[in-house]
Amino acid sequence: MNIQENGTNGPCEILTTSSATLNLSPDQEVIAAYLYWAGSGTGDFNIMLNEHSIVAERIFNDALDSNRVFFAAFADVTSIVQENGSGNYTLSELDLTDIIGPYCPSGTNFAGWAITVIYEDNNLPLNQLNVYDGLQSVPDQLTISLDNLNVLDNEGAKIGFIAWEGDQSLAVTEQLTINGNLIGNPPLNPTNNAFNGTNSFTGANDLFNMDIDVYNIQNNINIGDTSAVIQLTSGQDFVMINNIITVLNSQLPDATIVINDYILECNSKTISVNFTVSNTNSTAILPAHTPISFYANDFLIAQTQTNNDIPINESENYNITLDIPETLGNDFDLHIVVDDLGDNTGIVTEINENNNTYSETITMLVNENVEFLGDILKCDQGFNSAIFNLNTILENWIEPQTPPLFYTNLQDLYDNINPIFDSFDFNNTSNPQTIYVKIPSEPCYSIYTFDIEVENCPPHIPEGFSPNHDGINDWFNIQGLYNIFEKHQLLIYNRYGTLIFEGNNDTPWNGKTNRGINNIGKLVPSGTYYYILHLNDPNYKTLTGWVYVNY
Repeated sequence: MNIQENGTNGPCEILTTSSATLNLSPDQEVIAAYLYWAGSGTGDFNIMLNEHSIVAERIFNDALDSNRVFFAAFADVTSIVQENGSGNYTLSELDLTDIIGPYCPSGTNFAGWAITVIYEDNNLPLNQLNVYDGLQSVPDQLTISLDNLNVLDNEGAKIGFIAWEGDQSLAVTEQLTINGNLIGNPPLNPTNNAFNGTNSFTGANDLFNMDIDVYNIQNNINIGDTSAVIQLTSGQDFVMINNIITVLNSQLPDATIVINDYILECNSKTISVNFTVSNTNSTAILPAHTPISFYANDFLIAQTQTNNDIPINESENYNITLDIPETLGNDFDLHIVVDDLGDNTGIVTEINENNNTYSETITMLVNENVEFLGDILKCDQGFNSAIFNLNTILENWIEPQTPPLFYTNLQDLYDNINPIFDSFDFNNTSNPQTIYVKIPSEPCYSIYTFDIEVENCPPHIPEGFSPNHDGINDWFNIQGLYNIFEKHQLLIYNRYGTLIFEGNNDTPWNGKTNRGINNIGKLVPSGTYYYILHLNDPNYKTLTGWVYVNY
């Protein structure tokens, strides 16, 4: 926006509007566009570009001394350039007319703007492109270190600059070096006057206090380099570097990883993780079998690998179930790292080696509160067991809002395995037996227990029976005795007081004798017989009485 080079005898004037033309081929697609503007003073950060209002997103400052300060600003204008494409671009309302007066005597009055356009062209080789910006000045010497390079092929390597305040008439020990090598492209940019108000792209030499220069550096950078050192010296000219771009012919993948979702199970030390491995901002495929490591805090807990080659700008989704060691507790940081062998080393050379990790803070779902509800007692229905309706029992204490699950041990409840199949007709397998109940509730579930127990209830002794083999009441069927009072002894006497039968749990009385000298195994005649029933249970006394046998 300077109308003449500083230090001339003309008026100290500056434009508030200027235009430039962008020329792209139809097959060149704009990927990004960054607007930089700068000038004397503390800054004008609200401008217009093609009638679009632009507000600075980042601001840079520099100074020659306390009275001569300078600014630069940055804004992402990708959407504007993508919409407009090739054609005329006009920047307006950058008004420093009231600012530059004190700067004019020293020749440091200036304003200017430039758009850095990054485009994709399938006819070009794949390149690694790095954009660096800031605002640093010379004299006497400025050293800038460019990191995150990865030089696989230095053929066609280039470096570009946007610089402010360079003067063509000042060439006092002004040199630009890269990795110690002197750089220039005369006659436009002599090696002793690199920043001289020229534009390497158009060949213009009338930018006046602004440079847009590009240099071939393939002979000044080596395969395997990860950084480059730029040095600028100037004995008189005050130059500020605002933007540096490196372009390297570099076909490399760039693996990144992200957790999409994870699923926790209540009272479980397992976690199911869904994650995505991407190869965006890359210039080559990410090969299959790229290793992936999983860390809980800093402890390696699992490893896997990619299944397929991942093309440029593509991705693949994966799922894995992780077992978290008990020693780590319930709160930890989960780190997933792509291209990691489990020891923080990888096997794939990438454009960016510093974006391979994704972290998530995990809190496991834990419910250690087990509430005891009470006891339920039923009569023994045989061999110390009975049939229990567990659902009805539970409803004695609570009314679950969701269907409960019943278990015979707590670990099965935690592991969500082996629930009781028929909770409406459950036959206890021990006496007493603890039943565990799981009732789903956010964010986990509730756990209850109750005890079921059986006891020997008083047997019911009938007053008679008829062993006539008609299938009805054919034996001395004492209800609640057999397989319940398993150690009982039954003695039967005739009216003369003679023992004619002795039975136990395996030998019920069917009306025949098994004691005495005569008639063993014969049916007894009709009549009344005396019984003595020893239950052999400390809670019950011996029972006696009469039973009538009739045919």
